[in-house]
Amino acid sequence: MAIALDSGFPDGNQPGMFAGQPLWTAFSRRPEGQDSGSAIAAETPRIPAQSAPAAELELCGQIETGTVNDARSENAAGRISARDARLVKESFAAIESHAREAMEHFYAWLFVRHPEVRAMFPLAMSTHRERIFGALARIVWSMDSPQALTAYAGQLGRDHRKFGVKDKHYEAFFGVLLDTVRHFGAGTWTAGTQAAWEAALGSIGSIMQAAAAADARQAPPWWIGEILRHDLRRPDLAVLTVRPDQPLAFRPGQYVAVQVSRWPRLWRNFSIANAPRASGLLDLHVRAVPGGMVSTALVHHMQAGDSLLLGPARGDLAARGDSQRDLLCIAGGTGLAPIKALIEGVITAAGQAGQASPAGQPRPAAQRRISLYVGARTASDLYDMRDLSLLAAAYPGLTVIPAVSHDPDWTGLAGLLPDVVRRHASCEGREVYISGPDEMVSETVRMLARRISSEHIHHDPIGQRPVAVRSHTLRQRGIHAPSSTV
Repeated sequence: MAIALDSGFPDGNQPGMFAGQPLWTAFSRRPEGQDSGSAIAAETPRIPAQSAPAAELELCGQIETGTVNDARSENAAGRISARDARLVKESFAAIESHAREAMEHFYAWLFVRHPEVRAMFPLAMSTHRERIFGALARIVWSMDSPQALTAYAGQLGRDHRKFGVKDKHYEAFFGVLLDTVRHFGAGTWTAGTQAAWEAALGSIGSIMQAAAAADARQAPPWWIGEILRHDLRRPDLAVLTVRPDQPLAFRPGQYVAVQVSRWPRLWRNFSIANAPRASGLLDLHVRAVPGGMVSTALVHHMQAGDSLLLGPARGDLAARGDSQRDLLCIAGGTGLAPIKALIEGVITAAGQAGQASPAGQPRPAAQRRISLYVGARTASDLYDMRDLSLLAAAYPGLTVIPAVSHDPDWTGLAGLLPDVVRRHASCEGREVYISGPDEMVSETVRMLARRISSEHIHHDPIGQRPVAVRSHTLRQRGIHAPSSTV
């Protein structure tokens, strides 16, 4: 949830100015020695507060499912009793049909009570409000599943470090949120419901703060990246090579959030298109989406030498380390980015396996065969074929098969990518990795489910991926779609 606001409300505001005051006691219970002024007291922001990123929800991003490295957050979700979870869900269900009105009410009162924070949010709030309500719904319906709630709320806490979130921001956000759900649930609201929401929000805040504090001990809240190369491959598509100002750890298949100076309150997620390198450089494949402010800025308004901000790497799409099965990779449009990173990772691992052992005995190279189906609308949309050809030349086990859906002059495999894969690909005995527009991924998964066990089919969760697809149906536009949020 985007509660964030680096400027926040004034430190001098006294408790009691918000309804639901008992909620604040949950935030004041900190281990001895913890700074009460900040959820991330162990770090000092590296840019001035007035230029720090403002809050925006990142639901397009994949939520990691790893456990939070803090005992307090592990236990906080379990403190929500079954009775409290039931009361929260019942009251929330009553307002779900009024989601838009509830979020308009929420932000109106947030900005009235804290006018200083309005400038920290995007000017256009409609999409932002929808995402906030979606995050709240996911939290509410996860309350009877402590593991899922801890993973989701913990990730939100870690993600909000880059906004400079402090304890007072949780209090402001949750206070107005509690007033909002009470207002829209007035017909069924009771003292028990009030207490349930206070307990639940206190636990959620504890999870988020503990996760943020633990994360602050091992990574900065953001990185400053310099664009070293800006390669315009198509009129609407660029490949950017970015150098972070300090090491940014990631796994092949993950993505990073990006903020550009042109739009200082907007973060958008982009898949990293390479495996980790000794140089630390990152490649991003960016298609400019009509109306997309960040993607358009990256493609059309930035060049080598410009700087941007990078969030931490997130996402669970990764090659299985316990498998030596051959790979079938399926990439639609610029969904190629995470697939290319996965392939590079497998090739790197194979090279390491083939190196000489300390005793001088050669290790057998794990030459896994990789079939990569790359789909595009037209031949000119196959923007990365040169690099893929070089990759295949360096690793003979890689076979690249391009497919085009809407080009009468194309002489290779033709058709929508799921249909091409169904007719030509062999998936038996393979791990399958899929990335691209949601429609393409869904249709491919349905087709492959009849031929291979689901445990060997891997893709980012549909609808929660770093790929924001603004397109018509798959049948209307093939697989031509962006590989980033806008």
